[in-house]
Amino acid sequence: MAGSIIIIGAGMGGLAAGIYGRMNGFDTQIFEMNAVPGGQCCSWKRGGYTFDGCIHHLFGCAPGSKINGLWREVGAMPRELVGIEECTSVLAPDGRLFRDYYDLGRLEVHLKELAPGDRAAIDDYLRACRSFAGKDIFGDLMLGTAGETAKAFGAMAARFRWVFPSMEKFSKRFRDPFLRRAFPLLVYSAPSIPLMVHLARHAYGETGDIQWPAGGALKFALSIEKRYRELGGEVAYNSKVEKILTENGRAVGVRLADGSEHRAEAVISDADGRKTIMEMLEGRFVDAKVREACAEPPGTTAWSVHVFLGVKRDLSAEPSAMIMLLDEPVEIAGHKCESLEMQIFGFDKTMAPEGKGVIKAELFSDYSYWKGLAADRGRYEDEKARVADRTIDVLERRFPGLRRDVETIDVPTQLTWERYMGGTRGFANMPAKKASFWTGVRGAGGDMTLPGLDRFYFAGVWSSMQGSLFGNVLSGRRAIQALCRSLGHPFRVQ
Repeated sequence: MAGSIIIIGAGMGGLAAGIYGRMNGFDTQIFEMNAVPGGQCCSWKRGGYTFDGCIHHLFGCAPGSKINGLWREVGAMPRELVGIEECTSVLAPDGRLFRDYYDLGRLEVHLKELAPGDRAAIDDYLRACRSFAGKDIFGDLMLGTAGETAKAFGAMAARFRWVFPSMEKFSKRFRDPFLRRAFPLLVYSAPSIPLMVHLARHAYGETGDIQWPAGGALKFALSIEKRYRELGGEVAYNSKVEKILTENGRAVGVRLADGSEHRAEAVISDADGRKTIMEMLEGRFVDAKVREACAEPPGTTAWSVHVFLGVKRDLSAEPSAMIMLLDEPVEIAGHKCESLEMQIFGFDKTMAPEGKGVIKAELFSDYSYWKGLAADRGRYEDEKARVADRTIDVLERRFPGLRRDVETIDVPTQLTWERYMGGTRGFANMPAKKASFWTGVRGAGGDMTLPGLDRFYFAGVWSSMQGSLFGNVLSGRRAIQALCRSLGHPFRVQ
């Protein structure tokens, strides 16, 4: 046996670390504070409806892609999948609907009917999409051999004009006011996102590599946990780690909230990075970079308040994801909304009773707004009800009569996610640390370890710097690879 590992958290990174740890002969024990696996990859039941807090676009659904190979290694594939027609749709205040179809022929016809005066810009956009078509770019960059990675970087260099412009900058090519306003929001309402990310997503969607796992996030996470258990891994639920034990600059185990101590030859944390460093390790293993990343900024406006609605309405004809542009800003949860992004779960019949559906509206809000309300539980709950009420008012513009069809409402806030995840300020879990696609592509590097602490590694968002599920699974794989290198053991996959 290669040795023993304790893993904090049964999220994507923690489960993956456990799986690859078992493949490489380590005894592994996961301690998870909640009663189920998955971490942020979660869904829950309310009144017969399934509310999914995580999955938007699942990469790796097509056999043959490298990301699909990663999912197969951890037991998430093959599985029942539901096809999705478009990346995102955008609804104009005048009722026009832009559907960003994956099929480029269909997209071309649709766009030129929608904005006939923008043929040149539309052709440019389609040319950009076709330049990435058929490429497994994320797979080659993050999972390929050295040669495949170099080739992928070379392919991006050849497409230089499409790699670095932001979504917002590219949108200025359109003359149609609707498309100029809609285009920057196509990637999770984040105008600064590089155009290349959107184009790569289009390429995966066109080949069927982006689909939806039937049943949602928890069912998806449970399939990975099953693989871990089949390999002989152990997991203890309702077991919160409060302290990482160290001796002579080396991680040697953990202490749980119940006071029990558990020893191992290495520790991997898939918990919130800041709380791991500043609380579980008492801030003892930091340098200037780590200290800066662990700072608590005065305000954190983030996309992390959700309004879930279970409605007695057939939503199967609706887009899977839609952004409503508003003619006038509406204040919801202390934030001025000029648009409203949502997922509409009419495409998966397992998410709601027959003939019914689920809508998830995703809102920006500030952590301090909810923290200030939380001192008075009544005020906090009243504000959640007002947020749902205002959101339903907005949705009525697309779905007349929706209010009378609403059967179930749930409104998780940043405080909900902080409590559930044990994290810092809600859903993002790293308010002072900026997410970086390129950091994730290059590998975790220094973000996987801490200065002065041996046999300790991070998995999950803190090291992957990404919100993608496959990126966080890969972080667990990389943690075991790093541990194997440190011990002089060959890394293997079985």
